[in-house]
Amino acid sequence: MPLAITIVPVMPLRAEPSHKSEMISQAIFGECVETESVNADGWIRVRLQYDGYEGWVTYSHLETITAELFDAPYTHVATQWASRLSLNGQPVYIPYGSLLKLGSGQWGNVSVSAETGIELYTAAKSPHLSWRPVAHTFLNTAYLWGGKTVFGVDCSGFTQTVYKILGIPLLRDAYQQATQGETVSLIQETKPGDLAFFDNEAGKITHVGLMLSEQEIIHASGKVRIDPIDHLGIVNADTGLRTHKLRLIKRMF
Repeated sequence: MPLAITIVPVMPLRAEPSHKSEMISQAIFGECVETESVNADGWIRVRLQYDGYEGWVTYSHLETITAELFDAPYTHVATQWASRLSLNGQPVYIPYGSLLKLGSGQWGNVSVSAETGIELYTAAKSPHLSWRPVAHTFLNTAYLWGGKTVFGVDCSGFTQTVYKILGIPLLRDAYQQATQGETVSLIQETKPGDLAFFDNEAGKITHVGLMLSEQEIIHASGKVRIDPIDHLGIVNADTGLRTHKLRLIKRMF
């Protein structure tokens, strides 16, 4: 199975080949992978096509595909919290923002057809105008380590998924995303949609959020929430406590 596609709504990507292992990321329905190795228990080590992230998944979550489909562009996007598709004649509900390489068709031995909430995918021509409603769709989503959907998301999974829907590729982890884009020197120069990064006491970047303005940020911390921000960092709007120390701001579009 050298090339494959995800055929479950959310496929956990684990650090080790075990259901008890840490979930380090996810692949969403329609995401393609390259397979690297298989063990005797039905676990496969894969590399995600979109961001190069590697980990272990179970065989039953994937379907073998051709190189032609693997290399094809995204054509459709799921626009509802849970959009319904038919998979070999049975229903499957996929999360908001899932990108598909065809609305209906054949993925290896699997037949896929859209039923509700699937629209033609046109990457945003003007991200400045369209990113905000995408980000706000995630409000109050629970924080989930390794998560990338409206049913559970971590800080960098949130920013990556919002930008992915807009057609702007981001790497997976916060410290990786911090290597992309152009640096914004002062918080007063911030534009809506810029990414703000935060570090820990050791100076490692551990958190990221989307700037709404130079005074507000939307980010996944406990849940996806909107909090005040200044040149020092984030202040929790509910408790008044400072929670994250600002390291830098980057502009991606």
